[in-house]
Amino acid sequence: MTTVATHRLTDEAIARFVEALGEDGVLLDDESRRHEQYRDKYWPAVDDTYESSAVLLPTSTEEVQAIVRIANELGVPLWTSSQGRNYGYGGASPRVKGAVVVSLTRMNKVLEINKDLAYAVVEPGVRWFDLYEALKESGNEDLMISIPDLGWGSVIGNSLDNGVTYLPYGADFMSPCGMEVVLANGEVIRTGMGAVPGNKTWHLYKRGLGPVLDPLFIQSNYGIVTRMGYWLMRRPEAYAPIFLTVPRDENLEQAIDITRELRLDGTLRGVPSMYNTVTLAAQFPEIMGKFSGGEGTFSDDVLQKMADETGLGRWGMRAALWGDGPVVEHQLEKIRKAWTAIPGAKMIHEHTFGRDEWGEFGSIPDKVHAGVPGIEMLATMPQNIGHIGFSPAIPLVGTDVREAVDFIGKLIAERAGVNVAGGLLMINERTALYVIGLNYDVTDTVQAKKAYDTVKMLVEEAGRRGYGEYRAHLDFMDLAADQYSFNDHAYRRFCETIKDAVDPNGILSPGRHGIWPKSLREDRER
Repeated sequence: MTTVATHRLTDEAIARFVEALGEDGVLLDDESRRHEQYRDKYWPAVDDTYESSAVLLPTSTEEVQAIVRIANELGVPLWTSSQGRNYGYGGASPRVKGAVVVSLTRMNKVLEINKDLAYAVVEPGVRWFDLYEALKESGNEDLMISIPDLGWGSVIGNSLDNGVTYLPYGADFMSPCGMEVVLANGEVIRTGMGAVPGNKTWHLYKRGLGPVLDPLFIQSNYGIVTRMGYWLMRRPEAYAPIFLTVPRDENLEQAIDITRELRLDGTLRGVPSMYNTVTLAAQFPEIMGKFSGGEGTFSDDVLQKMADETGLGRWGMRAALWGDGPVVEHQLEKIRKAWTAIPGAKMIHEHTFGRDEWGEFGSIPDKVHAGVPGIEMLATMPQNIGHIGFSPAIPLVGTDVREAVDFIGKLIAERAGVNVAGGLLMINERTALYVIGLNYDVTDTVQAKKAYDTVKMLVEEAGRRGYGEYRAHLDFMDLAADQYSFNDHAYRRFCETIKDAVDPNGILSPGRHGIWPKSLREDRER
């Protein structure tokens, strides 16, 4: 595993950063820099390909500006991280060896909560836990956050990497609205209506006048986002978490097509997510017990036995309904009727929660779909098991999903010798993200290399079949970007043109999602 470039941090740069942040804001020793919050926890410990030379800990937008100005003057590559919990995609590790990680963990203030218009404004160090607690402490418990499965990550960091959340505002990443961004020259801009001094709709209206800039700062390296608005949802009169079983693998196509129609007619909102038997162990540890997936493949018979014995099926879908009581009851009946077209399938609905029952949730999925953050899912994962994310976007059509699931599962079994741990996340009414975590023993360097080689092969094979990843692991960002090759990579060339214009010295996260500055472009790996 080789890197495309190496940077050596000078004494002058260190002294300037210490002057700007204080000694406690600059981490240089190996133990501090290699903490899992600043380095990929799953990357082999003996491999220093993506090792940083320092970690900077700013506490304000002004300190971020100071860092960027120093880096721009001295040519220091920076790699920005909010909380560093980007497990499976490279964590907080930089693409260029010796780059400086700018960790925004100390910028952790909830700047505003607007009860009437149901939004919050947060800094990048604010975790889902922090925003949830801020809502409670300010008397705004009736406002809900669309959250991911683990609550320890950053609201902004997750959003900027297109991370998936599950409540209605999670569909197609609807929650973010209005950003403050530090550019490579140290200037600050505010996107959308925020560009009008004193404007009251900055975090209410997603556009402005002229080009919409917010998406340019998602999965890019054009600036450092230092605050962002996030839309919230009012607690409904009725909340009904449900679980839909798909008893046999051969029923998958039918289940996908039924789900699509329930999405298109508005019955199923939010982001329903369907997981295979292996993955369901992390969702329902009280039923399935220990997580399996890093110790070899199960036969189809064994998987079917697990599905039958637990009652969870070969595939199981987490979903929820939110709304007025009579409407939710009508939707429950409609889903139950549609789902019974699948032989042997069940809709499991144990309870509809009212506002006065909030917080009485038992299972992990019930909490997640209610916007209650937690980290219980981590307890199901053995300490030595890591994973690599591979996540193509697939049409929400049964035959397309079947094709993708089959060829990916076959190749992973053949090349890596493990079962697929994956889920189909219906990010909108027409698309499923097939989010796969290829498991491996992080202490076994041979198995780790096999896992990474397998996923790289999958990226290329998916590309040949017309599928692209919606986010990519640090180690193969260039390869994933290569698949977007229409008209001799016109998309990437356009992104590079923007990069050269807004960051001519190439200091901001060089190589992120395949966007390299001009100075490093010729040497990048393909």
